[in-house]
Amino acid sequence: MSKNTDPQKNMKRRPVKSGKKPPVPPQKGKPLNYLVIVLLIIAAMTFISQGFTAKTIEFSQFLTDLDNDKIDTVVIGSYEIKGELKDTAVQDPKDKPFRVDYRPSMDDSKLTDKLTASGVTWKYEEHQVLLEFFMSFIFPILLIVGLFYFLFARNMRGGAGGMLMSFGRSRHRLQGKDHVKVTFNDVAGIEEAKDEVGEIIEFLKNPKKFQRLGGRIPRGVLLIGPPGCGKTLLAKAIAGEANVPFFSISGSDFVEMFVGVGASRVRDLFKSAKDNSPCIIFLDEVDAIGRKRGAGFAGGGHDEREQTLNAILVEMDGFDTNDQVIVVAATNRGDILDHALTRPGRFDRQVVVPLPDLKGRMQILKVHAKKVKMAPDTDLERVARGTPMFSGADLEATINEAALAATMSNKDHVELADLEEARDKVRWGRAKKSRMVDDLERKVTAYHEAGHTIVQCLLDDADPLHKVSIIPRGPMGGATFSLPEKDRTMFTRKYCLALMQVCFGGRIAEVLFCDDISSGAQSDIDQATKIARQMIVTWGMSDKMGPISYGSDQGMTDQSYIFPSQREYSEQTAQEIDREIKDLVDQTYKRAQTLIEANRDKLNDVAQALLKYETLDASEVKLIMDGETLDKPTVGELLAQEQAKTPPSPTPSEQSANDKT
Repeated sequence: MSKNTDPQKNMKRRPVKSGKKPPVPPQKGKPLNYLVIVLLIIAAMTFISQGFTAKTIEFSQFLTDLDNDKIDTVVIGSYEIKGELKDTAVQDPKDKPFRVDYRPSMDDSKLTDKLTASGVTWKYEEHQVLLEFFMSFIFPILLIVGLFYFLFARNMRGGAGGMLMSFGRSRHRLQGKDHVKVTFNDVAGIEEAKDEVGEIIEFLKNPKKFQRLGGRIPRGVLLIGPPGCGKTLLAKAIAGEANVPFFSISGSDFVEMFVGVGASRVRDLFKSAKDNSPCIIFLDEVDAIGRKRGAGFAGGGHDEREQTLNAILVEMDGFDTNDQVIVVAATNRGDILDHALTRPGRFDRQVVVPLPDLKGRMQILKVHAKKVKMAPDTDLERVARGTPMFSGADLEATINEAALAATMSNKDHVELADLEEARDKVRWGRAKKSRMVDDLERKVTAYHEAGHTIVQCLLDDADPLHKVSIIPRGPMGGATFSLPEKDRTMFTRKYCLALMQVCFGGRIAEVLFCDDISSGAQSDIDQATKIARQMIVTWGMSDKMGPISYGSDQGMTDQSYIFPSQREYSEQTAQEIDREIKDLVDQTYKRAQTLIEANRDKLNDVAQALLKYETLDASEVKLIMDGETLDKPTVGELLAQEQAKTPPSPTPSEQSANDKT
């Protein structure tokens, strides 16, 4: 739903109860610190090893260089001889150091006498007993102990930064009281849902009020609704209003490749929540682990998801009255959840978070419009009317797209035209104004959309026309937009028949004016067929079939979940349903055809205007249908005006002349 970034200024702070441990802040940066230490050790060892880099030569080569007076200095060690050649013996100073393998069994006296006779400066290497002892014994032991500590000891204790044994720890994200800034002021369009969860907030604020009469607060609240309607935002608002910590985790975070990990994480999550009560646990997308047991689980009784679900059931059933831990879960598939999860005592209350109605969309638009600079004459009610079936996320995206479009146009504020373009972009996609369309396709599209427009304007039961355009947008070559006067919670027979006639208007116009049909009517035919099937199979609007439900296409029952291909009527009934759908489609097609043939001239005028102007609003269509002439600049004239405003760029010769002056 809607979210405001301004924190609540007058938030009351609850005193911390004695004996309660404050939330442990997550330890950050531990793996990074270990990585830095390892890199420093590697760099130090590399630096030390570089100090002893020298080319290794054979002992015979060493004696030859000694005879040829090429050696400058020599250090005799216990296992090797290190030295440097003279500057005259090498071309590159890097080649001066050398080493020779040396064993104590060799006779030193002959070597030292020969070095002295050759005038070479030599000495015995000083023995560093402590360093040799450390590198030989202590350092390997410390390395082994350190590896064991970081890889095993900390994991056995479940410490942060563990890699092998920390799978069972919960991956929840904890937001403390001071970090949850979302309140009910940031949520709009779902007033009934806000009222329903008000008792939860009151219990978290004043639990003794409910304990006085022995009442039990619901242990769990299940938020059900389509995506983008504000379920997660409502859960955060509950925590923000109650001023309590907020544990959030996704259902998929419980499931791993190791059996038993999910159940372990569930126990760890609830233990952390009880230690920090009063608090809220938020399980997002709970259907990932809460599906019905049986057909939905492929692994039998030892399936990982089933064990995780069993752990959640046990933990929620084990709550005491004084635990003050509320579990809030969200899903858009409430029909497939296990009944043991939704029974009273676990998720006692199911709160529906629906798509916002006209009033709710208006409130959501106002909340998001506060973040951008809007024009004084912007009509948000018109935008709300033109966005039926939009979720809160869609409306937020509409405001944001409008602000971006106004910014790209160098406007000082967001105008109504920007909002309408953003609405069309969110619903249908960006307008493809640069797409090259041939004349035949453009003509077919114009008459197709004109057919929809004429039928929609002439039928009283259809929604009012908003605008029509033949500019390609998304997968469509054109579109006719309606502007509903109200949100429809129920569909009448007259409205369904009018909607089907509007769908067939485009195909009929192609047949009458283009002497051919195209694939552009695919979505129209699909929509009309679905409406006809719903009217007969589900809504009982057929006189022949009667008020009988032959199976709903929406939702999923227990039987359809287990046996999705099961049909609830006979083959003969299926044939009758198909014939009835065909008859209903034919009747509405003939009605639309009769209406268009009676207004053929008006349709032709609208199509010609679309070919000229590409986009027409409802008032302009009404003028054309009344026989008046539309006077406004065409798209080409508008482009020419924009080009005239932009000064032409200078030619290369003019630019060079300007540079000289």
